[in-house]
Amino acid sequence: MTVALIDYGAGNLHSVANALKAAGASDVAVTADPKIVAKADRIVLPGVGAFGACATALRGVDGMVEALDQRVRREGAPFLGICVGMQLMADIGEEMGEHPGLGWIKGRVRHLTPSDPTAKVPHMGWNDVRPSSPHSLIEPGEAYFLHSYAFEGDDVVATTDHAGPIVAAIARDNLAGVQFHPEKSQRYGLDLLARFLEWRP
Repeated sequence: MTVALIDYGAGNLHSVANALKAAGASDVAVTADPKIVAKADRIVLPGVGAFGACATALRGVDGMVEALDQRVRREGAPFLGICVGMQLMADIGEEMGEHPGLGWIKGRVRHLTPSDPTAKVPHMGWNDVRPSSPHSLIEPGEAYFLHSYAFEGDDVVATTDHAGPIVAAIARDNLAGVQFHPEKSQRYGLDLLARFLEWRP
């Protein structure tokens, strides 16, 4: 089973690849080749940085968005977006102007505005993951977050709290995304990745 870890210059690739292997993945392809993505059994899209820069970088890899659309949306390969990789599943990101996402899950990515002005942004560190609807990938626990923007929209399956609720995970059909970093979330994160490797949506 091949897991394609998308390399578009905007992800914590080494750590995510190591975490996937620790979770049981035997074949992790860190790749910018759409042909490999088009044949992968599972696909992981990491993301670190600003939404617009990540969206531009992903579209800058010739044929990658088309390969993702074909393999994930049409053929149903299990997909996991991590941090900005999750945010890119939305329609629009509002970081430094409006930027189009992949449009896979209806929603927008907006700047965090905690109701308590003493709550710091970025939201950084360990926080609870609270499932809001049952999903085979998401269990209650603690995960590591680092972000200043958050998803608002449909198909929310878990939240966390930072002076108000923040989306922690979204999912629909074969699509899943987590705002936190599984690769930095120790046992909780490895267990989630292990479930993703076995997931049969």
